[in-house]
Amino acid sequence: MTEFIEHLRQIVEAPRFERFITALIIVNAITLGLETSQRAMARFGPALEALDRAILAVFVIELLMRMLVHGRAFWRDPWSLFDFSVVAVALVPATGNLSVLRALRVIRALRLITAFPSMRRVVGGLIKAIPGMGSVVALLLLIFYVASVMATRMFGAAFPDWFGTIGLSAFTLFQIMTLESWADGKVRPVMEVFPWAWAFFVPFILVTSFAVLNLFIGIVVDAMQREAAAAREAVHEEAEEAVETVEGDIDRLAAEVRALRAELRLFIAHAGTQPPGNGKGRTPARPLRSRRTKAGRG
Repeated sequence: MTEFIEHLRQIVEAPRFERFITALIIVNAITLGLETSQRAMARFGPALEALDRAILAVFVIELLMRMLVHGRAFWRDPWSLFDFSVVAVALVPATGNLSVLRALRVIRALRLITAFPSMRRVVGGLIKAIPGMGSVVALLLLIFYVASVMATRMFGAAFPDWFGTIGLSAFTLFQIMTLESWADGKVRPVMEVFPWAWAFFVPFILVTSFAVLNLFIGIVVDAMQREAAAAREAVHEEAEEAVETVEGDIDRLAAEVRALRAELRLFIAHAGTQPPGNGKGRTPARPLRSRRTKAGRG
């Protein structure tokens, strides 16, 4: 079982497999767009639906492989949960009251976010910017509430369709904030009745459209910069760990080489102090008898 999981790990983490899944996501996004065309469906409808089901089956198999490889870590990874949710929505039967879910199949194209690290960093920066946006949103709501009450009291009687209630005033002011037909569509008609109305709308536009919204942009940019800095720091830490590992291996190899040199010196010194042998650890005896014979003859 362990060998099987390791084999699956090699497949899932292989760059070719990741590129294959990314290509399938792109192809699936294209096919889902073609399914909205009546001409394409009339000509290639069965083929597009079969291709969509085949790609969905591949996505399901890929998720199962990742679940087996990563185990519980799969459910702790936000991007894995995102992929699981996207594929799970496509598996819900889109019939009857749930037919609207058929349109949600196109969110499978959002899996491209998980396929590209740069997109993940952008989304991560946006998510990290949400807590910082809370105070800006509260400030914007406060400004809208004050401006809506003032607009309702000042312009509600003359323009009940735009400023008759606080809700209508807030919606009208939101349209003015987005600069959508704010001059000719809203402010100029009001100024025909109240010539001084520009003194209310111009400061409102300056505060909301240029000041508060720029705060949103600043928070998002700061969060993305911090996300990029964290990514660079993580890469730097990984590089430092790799360098430390290599340096440790080099130190161990150097220590082993020094130990081998010391053993070699001891072996050479020990071999040099021993007398020459006959192969069995004994020195051959001298021929004493022949010497005595020669002495007696002399």
